[in-house]
Amino acid sequence: MLKVVNRLKPASKTLVFAACLAAAGACSPVFKNHGYVPTPEDLAEVKVGVDTRDSVIEAVGAPSSSGVIRDSGFYYVRSRIRHYGPKKPEVVSRELVAISFDDRGVVRNIERFGLEDGIVVTLDRRITESTIQGQGFIRQLLGNIGNFNPANIPGTSQ
Repeated sequence: MLKVVNRLKPASKTLVFAACLAAAGACSPVFKNHGYVPTPEDLAEVKVGVDTRDSVIEAVGAPSSSGVIRDSGFYYVRSRIRHYGPKKPEVVSRELVAISFDDRGVVRNIERFGLEDGIVVTLDRRITESTIQGQGFIRQLLGNIGNFNPANIPGTSQ
């Protein structure tokens, strides 16, 4: 191996070195940030028992999402995801701020959660569930043999 390297011309050595450097650089992690969470200073402006929904929006901004029921609360979510080469993306940090309201729309509680508080929860899942899991194409095809009814074909009269 050493004899082969010594026989290379200086330009070839530079090219090999640049290729190795590019390959090593391609494996560096890429981080992506999603969402928004108010800073602790902004949250300090929100007073429990005093502020309402509108004053919270003015103080810290509109929430990433809100509860299904109108009086349930505001949720601010921020995630940091690491993409490293061909590996599956990994959530390295997730922060959630939950502001709950009472019946009158006044702030009842402010809570902050992170990954260390529990399991990773998938916030958005864009996969359509299928009822044919575990069945191959041939099994699906042959499974319809007994279910054929010629009377159900459009354009045929009975």
